[in-house]
Amino acid sequence: MNSQTQKSSIQGPAGALDIAIDTPPGASRGVAVIAHPHPLFGGTLDNKVVQTLARAFIQCGWTAVRFNFRGVGGSAGSHDEGRGELEDLLAVVQHAAPEASGAPLALAGFSFGAFVTTHAFERLHASRRIEKLVLVGTSVSRAPAAPIAAAAHLNTLVVHGELDDTVLLPAVLDWARPQALPVTVVPGGGHFFHGQLPLLKNLVIRHLSSPSV
Repeated sequence: MNSQTQKSSIQGPAGALDIAIDTPPGASRGVAVIAHPHPLFGGTLDNKVVQTLARAFIQCGWTAVRFNFRGVGGSAGSHDEGRGELEDLLAVVQHAAPEASGAPLALAGFSFGAFVTTHAFERLHASRRIEKLVLVGTSVSRAPAAPIAAAAHLNTLVVHGELDDTVLLPAVLDWARPQALPVTVVPGGGHFFHGQLPLLKNLVIRHLSSPSV
């Protein structure tokens, strides 16, 4: 993302996983793990929405950790329709913000990455606190996204484009409605928020700047 980005790899469930770490200028508030869109449709840790999310977290004092799912870039393995990718994400969390470290943890994802992030949240939230959860263009159609525990709603931001033709807004509302989970709709926004990334960044910054409850 910039000249200060630290790129390396860690051992994941299927072999090596590419990771990229960006740190804020001062003391870090915690670690944000950010998941990229669908690997079979060009999704990587360098996706522009993923980078926008990382920049928002960094500006708010978080260490931003992006990674390539299995089969993408230098990450070993092959696409596993979300099952193995969930294990990849959990492995990155364990590496970057192990529970024993006491580091505050945030999770974020875009599209397929948001879908995987909902399941990571479901797996983790019973045993550790997730300070902030950010879901953008959440994929709910190919496979069901996990529900978000009601106690975490105020720490959760769900953003979707009004004109998203990859994941239709009504499908996201159908997922959110039974949970009474608020969805922030960007008028005229498409799946990749072309021309609206600054707005997306500002929405995320506003969310991250609000107190966690």
